[in-house]
Amino acid sequence: MGKEVKFSLVFRDMWQSAGKYQPRVDQLVKVAPAIIKMGCFDRVETNGGGFEQVNLLFGENPNKAVRAWTKPFHEAGIQTHMLDRALNGLRMSPVPKDVRRLFYKVKKAQGTDITRIFCGLNDPRNVIPSIGYAKEAGMIAQASLCITYSPIHTVEYYVNLAKQFIDAGADEICLKDMAGIGRPVSLGKIVAGIKAYKKNIIIQYHSHAGPGFNMASILEVCEAGCDYIDTGMSPLSWGTGHADIITVQEMLKDAGFKVKEINMAAYMEVRTQIQEMCDDFLGYYIPELNHINNSLLVKPGLPGGMMGSLMTDLEDNLKSLNKWKVKNGQPELTTDDLLVKLFDEVAYVWPKVGYPCLVTPFSQYVKNLALMNVIQMEKGKERWSMIADTIWDMILGKAGQLPGPVAPELIKMAKEQGREFETQDPQSYFPDKLDEFRKEMKENGWELGEDDEELFELAMHPEQYRAYKSGKAKADFEADLAKRKAAKNAPAAGGEGPKSVTVQVNGVNYKVDIAYGDAVPAPAAGAAPQTAPTGEGEDIVAPLEGKFYLVKDNSETPKKVGDAVQAGDTLGYIEAMKTFNAIRADKAGVITAILVASGDSVEEDDPIMKMA
Repeated sequence: MGKEVKFSLVFRDMWQSAGKYQPRVDQLVKVAPAIIKMGCFDRVETNGGGFEQVNLLFGENPNKAVRAWTKPFHEAGIQTHMLDRALNGLRMSPVPKDVRRLFYKVKKAQGTDITRIFCGLNDPRNVIPSIGYAKEAGMIAQASLCITYSPIHTVEYYVNLAKQFIDAGADEICLKDMAGIGRPVSLGKIVAGIKAYKKNIIIQYHSHAGPGFNMASILEVCEAGCDYIDTGMSPLSWGTGHADIITVQEMLKDAGFKVKEINMAAYMEVRTQIQEMCDDFLGYYIPELNHINNSLLVKPGLPGGMMGSLMTDLEDNLKSLNKWKVKNGQPELTTDDLLVKLFDEVAYVWPKVGYPCLVTPFSQYVKNLALMNVIQMEKGKERWSMIADTIWDMILGKAGQLPGPVAPELIKMAKEQGREFETQDPQSYFPDKLDEFRKEMKENGWELGEDDEELFELAMHPEQYRAYKSGKAKADFEADLAKRKAAKNAPAAGGEGPKSVTVQVNGVNYKVDIAYGDAVPAPAAGAAPQTAPTGEGEDIVAPLEGKFYLVKDNSETPKKVGDAVQAGDTLGYIEAMKTFNAIRADKAGVITAILVASGDSVEEDDPIMKMA
């Protein structure tokens, strides 16, 4: 019998790679015993990254979810692991140092054993402090090599990076092949190089199935000495997700490796429960295309974890763009048209912005930049005409050192806009803030929570946590889900359908009016008439579809009616595709009306303010 290879079930990532949301805590607790009964997993991924934000978005406390979800695995002797974004913690943007340190203490107290630390720039300045914070909190620090394929990202590059992390105290190394575009033979050489440097270092391999390389890659890394393999399972395996545990186990067993057997009765039980979760509500946010492997993903290298939400978001982007095209007498695009244009533009943009690894948040930044370019060019405007501040932070080095050089045209644009390239340690730009968040919690009468976990949640996800506490997040989610469920009752073309339906979401009934084609539902009887907004002057319209916010964090002062602004001043933000896009005044004036509330959804060209 050959070397033993152990398996991890990436249960959280399976959902994130398929769609937009994660299961509720009651669903997680119900499925855990069946996962344990499968008998083949030594590790289960229980939280991290997008998991906690989506809990907040549908109105559930992520801290309680993590504690309840990790408990049964601990009792069964199965290790739990999570994903963290180094400088960015669990979010898209950088996190103050004191919040980062608290992060690991909270997660250890909640029952998470291993943290998988990654930086999409592979910048040791972002990863190494997190190795120290994790070990200080008693967690196993697993440092990641974000795998991609470019002239810069060679076998030697990755082996040298792993050496730095090992020397800094990393307990384990993960090859995080988030787009599944690592080439199998090269990945085997990377594992062999790391093992040659430190024979007993634990190596775990994570990859996505989409482009089609990952089964060959799994075999190559195991032959080179890999210890753990991340797997998924039906009905969320393959496509933008991960290889199925059954296929991986059978392949490695045939190759002579020692692997655990799978209790197939338990496998089918878990599979059935996953399908029930899809039928309950999660399937309404899982596009069909995410079930399909696609070799087109080799070229743009977009990660599986992002493709889940990308396809959902793309529906809205396409609808908005086609609305503009119809208004301007142009032919509409199909989803495939927009997808191919996006993939081609990602391949064009990526080298221009210095080859950041396409993983959160940099995959979203590159994708968003490419999508904005496509949309602007489809409307006859210039490429690069809309770049969010967070994307500029990446280009300028504020988030860390880019692996490659930035294109001359972007350097020129930065200088024209008075932007400067940065070389300092990225953490230095984000000072401590826990005291400010403690003050806010005290003023609101909110409990800090067990092990300060509620304080941590506010500090890590300020806007989402506030929306959760106010009840707005849950109300918005349930209304959106009601609309999606109602849409399933829409008639076939030319058919008659109901004018309204009542949909139950989490025990609450919602009456949803349905419009077909260009029809607009009439106001319900007794509904208040729409009134013209107060204020004079010109409309300031939303430049794209998303959620409107007056500020992106509590370091900013929100604009209010009566404020004088100068050309170029930031009026607010549209949060779209996980990025805050600034809305700037194109001339000086005074704000005479704010027409939407912070957190409201807006469509492109919706009036959001008035200025005179």
